[in-house]
Amino acid sequence: MATIFAHAVIKGVDSQPRKTNVVASLVRDRYVADAVVILENTPRRAARAVRKAIESAAANLLNSSGVSIDPKSIRIARISVTAGTRMRRYVPASRGRALPYEKISSNIFVEVAGEE
Repeated sequence: MATIFAHAVIKGVDSQPRKTNVVASLVRDRYVADAVVILENTPRRAARAVRKAIESAAANLLNSSGVSIDPKSIRIARISVTAGTRMRRYVPASRGRALPYEKISSNIFVEVAGEE
């Protein structure tokens, strides 16, 4: 039995990488079915984006490989969150000043593995 891999990448998630990585660490090295249940009950904004990335990677594995794979045997092989683009913004301050801040986005990479 060979192990087959597939991946999915979601770029530009409107959440900071530090906060998204906390959610990703909840489901690291778990089965996809268990991870989806955990993320559906996680009260964090980044949980929806991580769940969509995991479901997309699992669908890529089931649809792109020519062999039949049991959906319950799909595991998360690797999940990583990196910093995406930074949008520079300004907030008005007193005496006509403008103070800069950055809106940081995240990139989510998910790789799943399934047994043939």
